[in-house]
Amino acid sequence: MQTLFTTANVRPEDRFRQWRELCEDRLVPMVQSSSSDEPFQAVIEGTTVGSFVFTKFSLQNLRASTTPQTIRHQNNKTDHLFLSVVLSGSVKANQNDRSTIDRAGDLSVRDPNTPWTIEHEGYSEVLAIEIPRDRLERVLGSSRHFVGLGVGGHLPVTALARSFLHNLSQLSEQLTPESAERMSATGIDLVAASIAERMALEVPGSLRSSLTMQKAKSYIDNNIGNADLSPMQVSSAVGVSLRHLQVLFRESGQNIAAWIWHRRLENAARRLSDPISAHMMLQEIAYRCGFSDQAHFSRRFRSQFGMSPSEYRHEALVRRAGARSTSG
Repeated sequence: MQTLFTTANVRPEDRFRQWRELCEDRLVPMVQSSSSDEPFQAVIEGTTVGSFVFTKFSLQNLRASTTPQTIRHQNNKTDHLFLSVVLSGSVKANQNDRSTIDRAGDLSVRDPNTPWTIEHEGYSEVLAIEIPRDRLERVLGSSRHFVGLGVGGHLPVTALARSFLHNLSQLSEQLTPESAERMSATGIDLVAASIAERMALEVPGSLRSSLTMQKAKSYIDNNIGNADLSPMQVSSAVGVSLRHLQVLFRESGQNIAAWIWHRRLENAARRLSDPISAHMMLQEIAYRCGFSDQAHFSRRFRSQFGMSPSEYRHEALVRRAGARSTSG
C-alpha cells in the first residue's frame, strides 16, 4: 500500500486539518474531533484492487460521525458501502441503532447514507474497504439487515475473509488488472459469506429470509454450469418449499427462474471478457455456463447484452488492450 499521509511530516498545528481533508476524501464528509490534548498522530495508506478501494488508517484518540448535514454534502459515495476491518486496538461504533465494540479481527459494514458514530480510544489500526453496494445487496438483500452488525473475528469464514483481504491489500501492485478484478470478486464472496454467517446467529424472520435468499443465490452461482439447474432444485438445496422461495424472490422484485438465466449470462459475459478464457470456443463457454445448445445461448445473450457473444468478446478484449496501452 502507498503512504498517502503521515503527521510526521506536518507541523502539529496543521496535522488535524490535513488529516481531516484527506480522510474525508477517502471516506465521506464527517464531524471529527481529537479526544486528546497531545499532538495528533496518524498515518493514511491506500491502494485499489479491482472493485475494492483500500484505505488503512493508523491513528489514536479520535471521534468521528456522519450527520444528516454531512450526508447532504456527499457526492459519489452513495452507491458504496464501507467494510471496516479492525487490525489492532478497538473501535466503538453505532449505526442503525446497533452499537458494537469492534476489536482486532472483527468486521462491520458502514452505510454512508445513514448517520454513524465511531470512536477510537487509544491507538488503533483499521482497514476500510469501499465496496460497490449492489455487489453485496444482490446476495444479502437490503443493507439495512446487516449495516452496523458486528461480525466477530472468531467466526471461521470471517477469519478466512480477513486474512484474504489483508493479504490482497499488500499484493495490489503485483496483480494484473484482470487478476485484481478476479481477486476482488473472490473477496466480495468471502465478505458476503462472513456477513451471512453472522446473520445466521440472528433469529428475526426478516434476517432468516435474507439468509435463505443468500443461500439460494450462492447455490445458483456454485451450480451455474449444471444445465439441469431449476428453481425446484434450488429450493430443495436450501430447505424451503418452491412456493416460499418464489415469494422471497418476488418480494425483492426478482423471479427465481429469470435470476438463474441472468446469472448464467453474467458468468458467460465475464468469461468472454477475460483474456485467460480467450482460447475457449464459444460452445465450450456456453456449456460451462449451463447452456446445452449454442443457438439458445446466442439468442439469450443477444437479448440481454444487445450483441452476439463473439461481438461482445471482441469489444471487451479490444477495450482491455486499449486500457493497457493507455496506462503503459
